[in-house]
Amino acid sequence: MLKILDWYILKRYLFTFLMMLLLFIPIGITVNLAEKIGKILEREVPFHAVAQYYLDFTIYFANLLFPIFLFLSVIWFTSKLANNTEIVAFLSSGVSFTRFLRPYLIGATIVAAFALVLGLYLAPKASKGFNTFKYKYLKSSKNVVQTQNIYRQINDNDFIFVSSFDPNSKRGNNFTLEHFEGNKLMYKISANSITYIDSTYKLTNYTKRTVGAHGDIIETTRRKDTLFSFDVDDLTPVEYIAETLQYGELNRFIEKEKQRGSSNIGRYEVVKYKKWSLPVSVFILTIIAVAVSSVKRRGGMGVNLAFGITIAMVYVFFDKVFGVMAEQSDFSPIIAVWFPNLVFGILAAYLLYNAKR
Repeated sequence: MLKILDWYILKRYLFTFLMMLLLFIPIGITVNLAEKIGKILEREVPFHAVAQYYLDFTIYFANLLFPIFLFLSVIWFTSKLANNTEIVAFLSSGVSFTRFLRPYLIGATIVAAFALVLGLYLAPKASKGFNTFKYKYLKSSKNVVQTQNIYRQINDNDFIFVSSFDPNSKRGNNFTLEHFEGNKLMYKISANSITYIDSTYKLTNYTKRTVGAHGDIIETTRRKDTLFSFDVDDLTPVEYIAETLQYGELNRFIEKEKQRGSSNIGRYEVVKYKKWSLPVSVFILTIIAVAVSSVKRRGGMGVNLAFGITIAMVYVFFDKVFGVMAEQSDFSPIIAVWFPNLVFGILAAYLLYNAKR
């Protein structure tokens, strides 16, 4: 009896979730295509690029919203069980509410494992394709790269600065490079402009001041071609790059950016911590959904769905607000990412306690 119950609920759990994804993803693609079709036709985007974009969009969209889809799907089919008095029959047969919850948790474990693989490996690749297409064909590059007052630490000894940088021409203005040994400045290179051409940096109005014990040595020339230890990408940091890196690459990238004094560390760490918080949210939202929808109500499924949608919107609100706080201020990224799960975890425990009663 109990094994039949487990399989019955588990199949409904996974099937309803899958159907919710298959229902909403085509709607999302249709809405996005209706919005973007003008620019796609205007810029004569190749069909294969559009097809790849919407494949990446599907994975990106599913990874972004699937906890909400899961939450609503669990409320939907559990409310149907409650309205058909099936839950009353289960519990009246001597099955405890905790035991009744077990197949839901098994289903949540399967979905959470899928979410982990999606977040660590599949979503980064899809995000790269999705964002590359969007900013290549649909938007200007100035929206994704930092082009003003760029200050970077390249390694333990070298710091670079440009007042502005054009990623299309790969040309920057008012360039300086300072080399330190410990806390002592050893030399400083400055130029009115720096241009990257064929793996070589071309400097105009080049000046190098070498600090000496008995006076500085100054070298100047109108034009100079040289090599540096940094890449041109160091002058054009892409803001969405963290989303495109798999977990190991992301950890190495964050450490490198910390050494360089990047101002986007909060943004990168939010992406990192969400890879782990998202699977945990699957369990929390599943428990809340079961606790809310397992009781037959006078208003039927509509009341449960309305309550569920409200909770889902509040969860998204918390997630977005705290994420932006971490990206734009000194607010701790790990607190920003895990705080919604903490609050809704407490809510889940409270609702589960009342549901058992």
